[in-house]
This record gives sequence, C-alpha cells and structure tokens, in this order.
Amino acid sequence: MLNLTGKNAIVTGIANNRSIAWGIAQQLHKAGANLGITYLSDEKGKMEKKVAELVEPLNPTLFLPCNVQNDEEIKSTFETVAEKWGKVDILIHCLAFANKDDLSGDFSQTSRSGFQTALEVSTYSLVQLAGAVKPLMTEGGSIVTLSYLGAVRAMPNYNVMGVAKAGLEASVRYLASELGPQNIRVNAISAGPIRTLASSAVGGILDMIHHVEKVAPLRRTVTQLEVGNATTFLCSDLASGITGHVLYVDAGYEIMGM
Repeated sequence: MLNLTGKNAIVTGIANNRSIAWGIAQQLHKAGANLGITYLSDEKGKMEKKVAELVEPLNPTLFLPCNVQNDEEIKSTFETVAEKWGKVDILIHCLAFANKDDLSGDFSQTSRSGFQTALEVSTYSLVQLAGAVKPLMTEGGSIVTLSYLGAVRAMPNYNVMGVAKAGLEASVRYLASELGPQNIRVNAISAGPIRTLASSAVGGILDMIHHVEKVAPLRRTVTQLEVGNATTFLCSDLASGITGHVLYVDAGYEIMGM
C-alpha cells in the first residue's frame, strides 16, 4: 500500500459523499496523510456543517474556509496553514463551476459573465492556489487537479466547461515548468464520467455514463475511490518522475474512437 505518513495534504472541493474530492480524501487518509480540508463558506454556514460532519472520520487537523473568488479569504486560509503546519506536501484541486445555462445550447451564445465565471473558478483557481501553496512546499510537493475529456474533445452539454478544462490542462503544464526546480510536481487526472453533484448540471449525464459502460474497454465507468487511488499514486514517491501530465482514469474510454 502507498505510504504518505508524515505528509500534509490540503484537499479542496468536497461537497458531499459523492464528490470525487471525497474519494480522494478517503484514499489519502488511508495512506496515512495528515489532512487539511477546505470548504466553500456561505452566510448560513450550511456547507461548513455538512462537510465537517462528512470528513470527521478522517480526523483532519485543519478545516478552513476557502472561497477562490475571494482573494482575502485565500490569503487568510494559507496564513493559517503556514502557522499551524509550517509546510505543505500535497494540494488537491477539485474546483469547477459554470452556470447551467452556459453548458447547453449554442456555444457561441455563451454569456461574457458566464465565460468569466467558468474560467475564474475552474481554471484560474488552480493558478491562485498553486501560487499560495508554493512558499509552503519547502521540501517539494505534489499538486493534482481534476480534468475531463471535454478538454480535448467537443462533448455534448459541456460547452464553456470544456474550454475551462482545456485551460486547466494548459495551466498544469505551465505550473509544472515553473515549479519543477523546487521539486514540486503538477499533474491532472482526467476522470471518466461519475454521477456527482457537479456532473448533475451536465445534461444527459446518465446517458453518457451508460455509453461509457458499453464502449470503454473495461465495460464500465470508474468510481471516486479509483480516482482517489490514482491521485494517491501521483502524490507518492512512486510518481517522483511524473509532472505536467494528464492521467486518464476512465476505464480506457479515451483510447476509443467513439
């Protein structure tokens, strides 16, 4: 089994027990990592309570708000991380959002504000968080983000999110180039379709999942825990020579021509 004992790992993007980020957090914890969990703050504190109850069995030593559309909150979060931990070894970026109206219909009709929102939350946030964590990865580290096949193919009902994911994958390469001299590796996992709260906004997601189950070489789609396993590998010393890479964890669907 992979051993991440003594490693400090920040995990973003857990919304509920169907989140891919939740599967990743579980596997990092299983490998021995010390977890810090961030959540999207809201005025009534509903998300904080919901995520706190979910992650309690993982015994996170940090539980902090981090709205990536709020520069001051990002700064405050990472100041607390620096004060409490001193260093960070792993950053998991599982953040993406687009207005539902901008995922369907004619792509050319994407609103300006919708385009900006999708790119800000889904793409620029990786750049922001990488910049914030960089000074804390004093002993090297691993940053992993989540992408999807829509970054390189035109997928139904994906539209602006496909552009955001393409930008995300390009950001992985540029960040890998920048951070490599500090022994910080940056990679992405392109996961197959999984039914999550986020994917429910994509029209026809169940049809897409059923299609993958029929066409993918393994004749199924993947689970959150399988993505978590691959992520744990990328964060371990076994992946010490891998950076700037997009790893497909999709039961082999990406290699097929349909």
